[in-house]
Amino acid sequence: MKSMEKRTGPIPGVREIYQDLGGPYLANAVVAFVFSCTGPVAIIVAVGIAGGLSESDIASWIFGGFIFGGIITVYYSIAYRQPLSFAWTIPGSVLLGTSLDHLSFAEVIGTYWVTGLLMLVIGYSGGIRRALEVTPMPIVMSMVAGVFLQFGLDVVLAFKQELWLAIAMVVAYLAASILPGMQRAIPPVVAALVAGVAVVWLTGALESTDDVIQWIGIPEVYMPKFTLQAMIELVIPLAVTVLFIQNGQGFAVLKSAGHNPPVNSMTAACGWGSMLFAVFGSVCACVTGPANAVLSSSGKRHRQYTAGVVYGLLSIMFGVFAFGATWLILKLPPAFIAVLGGLALLPVLKRAFVAAFSSRFQLGALITLLVTVSDISIFNIGAPFWGLVFGFAVSGLLEKEDFKKRPETGSC
Repeated sequence: MKSMEKRTGPIPGVREIYQDLGGPYLANAVVAFVFSCTGPVAIIVAVGIAGGLSESDIASWIFGGFIFGGIITVYYSIAYRQPLSFAWTIPGSVLLGTSLDHLSFAEVIGTYWVTGLLMLVIGYSGGIRRALEVTPMPIVMSMVAGVFLQFGLDVVLAFKQELWLAIAMVVAYLAASILPGMQRAIPPVVAALVAGVAVVWLTGALESTDDVIQWIGIPEVYMPKFTLQAMIELVIPLAVTVLFIQNGQGFAVLKSAGHNPPVNSMTAACGWGSMLFAVFGSVCACVTGPANAVLSSSGKRHRQYTAGVVYGLLSIMFGVFAFGATWLILKLPPAFIAVLGGLALLPVLKRAFVAAFSSRFQLGALITLLVTVSDISIFNIGAPFWGLVFGFAVSGLLEKEDFKKRPETGSC
């Protein structure tokens, strides 16, 4: 396909990758990986528990996301000699929290397949660049803010459930964010994780069990169910979330680091990757912003692809042990998961509010936020979809001038 970007040089072999790998790239890969397997995993567990998913469902979700996300990351980082990391969409995962209470898991998985097919078509058509230019991002980001808001509130509510655990985790998070140089050495979310584990260990709050931990298990394979209600409710919000929020952020991060990411090819990869993810119940694939930011943060640009390769291999390894990791996480107090997931989402929540209300489409963004937070369902279709519908409608009627202004560059 003409829209697919070609590789700029020969694919490096194992010897060349080893020669290009160095301390900074290895360190960046480890930091990015540790972030990916802490806060984001806590979010998956929180969404899964709230949606009534079983331990096996959650473990299979983590297995599929890490295994195939790692494989795609390794391939693209080597093929394009750039640190191109892929994973599952965190905002998309949170979006499911409002749907799993009235849709079956099979129906939700059906939307993954359709969303993946839609992204595959958009990637191969080369239309993603134009779509990024014309979409009113403040309205989209307002929907994201509304969906994420409950996770922020859960951090506050955790102080009522487990006071000392919440205090320790939040203080550790703030200390890692404030102290000079500490954030580079240990990400704030990881600092909160360490503090939380210490409190759980010292207080004996870990749920006791006589079960023998099963580190490696056989993941579930899911058959999708395609229903009109689920398609209307989730496909567009999921596609918008991946293409404009996650991928837009990832592309912007890579470009700011001096790379030239293959936008069309990576969008198509999110499409077929999402369908692979769906086999094991994992939410749609995306280009990661935070991980790519870390992977491309230091060292020589032409060697940074090695950080992507190591990150991908670590992700695959974690996916292999997804069942053991899930078992351990589910033994932790609910407040631990709530605080860790909420803290992991705070930067995204902040950026979502700033992007939603700092420039154009402010009335449409406000309507979108109010409808999304209301958590209403119309025709059994969830609030995030209707938030977008009403937000776009209000801006189309009352903020026509904003459509004529030049869109802001960059992404949240």
